[in-house]
Amino acid sequence: MTTQVDYYELLGCARDADAGTIKSAYRRLAINLHPDKHGGCKEHEAKFKAVNEAYDCLKDPQKRAAYDRFGHAAFANGGGGHRGGGGADFGAFSDIFEDIFGEFMGGASARGRPQARRGADLRYDMEISLEEAFHGKSADITIDVSGACDTCEGSGATPGTEAQTCRTCGGMGKVRAQQGFFVVERACPSCAGAGETIADPCRDCRGEGRVDTTRTLSVNIPAGVDEGTRIRLSGEGEAGARGAPAGDLYIFIHVARHPLFEREGTTLYARAPISFTTAALGGVIEIPNPDGETYQVKIPTGIQSGREIRHRGAGMPVLQGRGRGDLVVRIEVETPTRLSARQKELLEAFRETETGEECPESTGFFAKVKKAVGG
Repeated sequence: MTTQVDYYELLGCARDADAGTIKSAYRRLAINLHPDKHGGCKEHEAKFKAVNEAYDCLKDPQKRAAYDRFGHAAFANGGGGHRGGGGADFGAFSDIFEDIFGEFMGGASARGRPQARRGADLRYDMEISLEEAFHGKSADITIDVSGACDTCEGSGATPGTEAQTCRTCGGMGKVRAQQGFFVVERACPSCAGAGETIADPCRDCRGEGRVDTTRTLSVNIPAGVDEGTRIRLSGEGEAGARGAPAGDLYIFIHVARHPLFEREGTTLYARAPISFTTAALGGVIEIPNPDGETYQVKIPTGIQSGREIRHRGAGMPVLQGRGRGDLVVRIEVETPTRLSARQKELLEAFRETETGEECPESTGFFAKVKKAVGG
């Protein structure tokens, strides 16, 4: 009967060695024993295969646990240490099941190290004026956020020490337990899923690798932003635990209401009340614009309430583009409510001269009314 060499002895590691130590030992031996370095020597090739077999077992926490308990017998004749009911090799079945469904069930990286816990994204709401939205602006904002601990540089360990691979899960961040026919996988109770444990936590962050801090950031608001525009500052969110990547900061823009203008995209709308004499005789009115200019708008003779006059290229700038939208002036004819005696006299004289052709729409309307009621 052939005697098999103990896997730990083969790799030159103690039985309580962590996953990192075992991996380093394997790499060193694999490089030294590779057949290509020894001209295809059969002896070195056999040793190379034995080292790979040992590492393949010990790198997997489940297989390692079985080997520690049963030795080589754990994998003899179908795997005595992993047998379930009916003699099925449950460990092999679990691996096949994971290969097929692992990605769907979030287990595609079950055999690798756990994903670093990225910091949370943060939101900041900023209100600006329409003029600031037109020109763009630079602003400093102050936020309360969890930042990387300066004392331990985000590692969570006291300076001069470092985190160690968790011995319970072998750095996987999760452990498996057999319940009947199924294997239940859960976060490692020793490292809470981190894959590492800290024997001497940093006093300032208590092993978290991050502390609460106040940070001032400079934000550039581009010209043309609108209500709800979102600006992303990559890596300016909450710091990740134990050196993991930070989240992002999102600036949500809110444009304050303007006393004169309403906005729809790049189009500006302005309400312009005019006197009935200007509406009748025509004229020119001036409209101030967010760009700092004053635009003269020509009022044609006989304009009616509700008429819109468009001034092209006088609206809001296109966000991250070229050109501008339009300025639309909505006309509202205002009827006078306080008249002097002289003004009333002049209006009475005007009414006496009316023929009905001055306001054809109203004349036509009343003609239709009379016809509708039988003349």
